Amino acid sequence: MLKVAIEAWPIAGSFTISRGSKTQADVVVVELSDGAHRGRGECTPYPRYGETAPGVREAIEALRQPLREGLDRAGLQRLLPGGAARNGLDCAFWDLEAKQSGRPAHVLAGLPAPGPVNTAYTISLGTPDAMAQAAQAAAARPLLKIKLGGDEDPARIRAVRNAAPTTELIVDANEGWTPENLTANLAACAEMGVTLIEQPLPAADDSALAGVAHPIPICADESVHDRATLARLKGKYEAVNIKLDKAGGLTEALALADEAGRLGFAIMVGSMVATSLAVAPAMLLAQRARVVDLDGPLLLAKDRPDGLRFEGSRMYPPEPTLWG
Repeated sequence: MLKVAIEAWPIAGSFTISRGSKTQADVVVVELSDGAHRGRGECTPYPRYGETAPGVREAIEALRQPLREGLDRAGLQRLLPGGAARNGLDCAFWDLEAKQSGRPAHVLAGLPAPGPVNTAYTISLGTPDAMAQAAQAAAARPLLKIKLGGDEDPARIRAVRNAAPTTELIVDANEGWTPENLTANLAACAEMGVTLIEQPLPAADDSALAGVAHPIPICADESVHDRATLARLKGKYEAVNIKLDKAGGLTEALALADEAGRLGFAIMVGSMVATSLAVAPAMLLAQRARVVDLDGPLLLAKDRPDGLRFEGSRMYPPEPTLWG
């Protein structure tokens, strides 16, 4: 049996990147049941990729008949393209298989038991003063992810560094830089001790990255989705950000991590702003990641009652009541 629901989860304040702001996370929750067990998955439709919550729900609902006829997780990979809809179903399949077999998802995946990891904590795009205030309030966290993508980016990163002088900083420009300001922005980040920069240029126009020095490793986000997108990244990026919603679920994300590692890319694992149900499967990827950015639940006004346990930026694997 299939259940699909759209849910809205308020964000604490607002979440702002170079493409705009939002005050709630719209997610789609998928539940698969065999009558005795149920498995759940959560996905976040992303307008950047032409996705909407109603559209994702419709794509999942369209699979009711194939599911009744025995569609399984392997068949799902062939039937749906990567994206939020397949992610929601794929993660629900993993959870259902774990519940049916009485074995945790990491065992089903052939992986060691996951342990706690430190996640980055996001500072939204704003004025230099506003970002400095937010960074100062979060300065005790070990890793801050700074959203950039505007004309004042060198001033922003300097203000954040002054407010959080000992914290590791990574930057995410969300495709907001241009070939003309790329070198200056890279230099400003290097001067402030930034250790990684995510997706500085638009995915469709990132060729300039191959022609400039990289004083800091550059990580592909919007430029990488699944294994098929890895080949064009060589020479432009040193790392890849793997997100379940982009890859189309944990199944492809695990294979993508294997292939990215084989090709020499460092691995970052990320998520959209969502509840712990969406983030829980990514904890299996987080064990091998150089950078973990799974703070989505921390950015919400409240999380699910059975959500992940956080101690500051330290996050712990899910209990079976949540997922897996």
